Amino acid sequence: MKQIGFIGLGTMGAPMASNLLRSGFQVTVYNRTTAKCKPLEAEGAQTALTPRAAAEGKDVIITMISNDDSVREVFYGQDGILDALKPGGLIIDSSTISPGLVHEIATAVEARGGHFLDAPVTGSKPAAIEGTLVFMVGGSAEVIEQHRDIFDTLGKKLIHMGENGSGAVAKLAHNAMVGIHNVALAEGFAIAVKSGVPADKFLELVQLGSAGSKQAELKGRKIIENDFSNQFSLALMLKDLKLASAHSDFTGVPSPMLGLAKSMFQAGFTQGYGDEDLSAVVKCYEEWIGQKMGSTVSDK
Repeated sequence: MKQIGFIGLGTMGAPMASNLLRSGFQVTVYNRTTAKCKPLEAEGAQTALTPRAAAEGKDVIITMISNDDSVREVFYGQDGILDALKPGGLIIDSSTISPGLVHEIATAVEARGGHFLDAPVTGSKPAAIEGTLVFMVGGSAEVIEQHRDIFDTLGKKLIHMGENGSGAVAKLAHNAMVGIHNVALAEGFAIAVKSGVPADKFLELVQLGSAGSKQAELKGRKIIENDFSNQFSLALMLKDLKLASAHSDFTGVPSPMLGLAKSMFQAGFTQGYGDEDLSAVVKCYEEWIGQKMGSTVSDK
């Protein structure tokens, strides 16, 4: 069985590592906050005190880290993983980071005789727990197939997007749409609820009508029930929208809706909602209309 080093045990990383353990992989974990390793130790994981220690001698190293700066530290820092990569070893980065950094790391990994896949995911916390993530992967098709068992353990679908960097680009374009859809859902709720339309009836219409979206399905009830427990944080969505905006500027693609969504999530972050679920962007609209979206829920 493959030996895996898993680095980054946040909202997504911890359940991903747990699924690997339950499938029989030998997993060594590292997290900056060591306490997050304890539950996985109970499931059979070994804990490393540095990223390098987690990576040494491993067939596959998986990273799930929050931002470019943290990824750079894990890869290039004093106890970074690059110098621990064994010849022929694979690094799978499932973080959402800039395509430029992906290309930089891929080149560095290849120079050390290893392989690199940029493999961000969609599905948020419930899918990470259930092992039903969707991977969008950039890199060698041959390498992907050699390690299909890992992806099959963690997700329900792998889409090969092309060469290194294409997975990162696809994730930014995807999350740009997620952010836009969340703002659209919040705005639709505000228009309806402010005029006395029951929120639950309006959500039913949205889900049955042509305005339906995955975000309405996933976040509609959370908004109505004022439940902003974190599945994917507003702060991380803002980070992704900023990366998507920077990439669209770099490529010269006009993105006016992305700009508006980024501004709305920035407003939510400034109001202190960063650690809540991304659907908490609706709180900006609730403040503007002077009521909670669920305050007019009707009995069916």
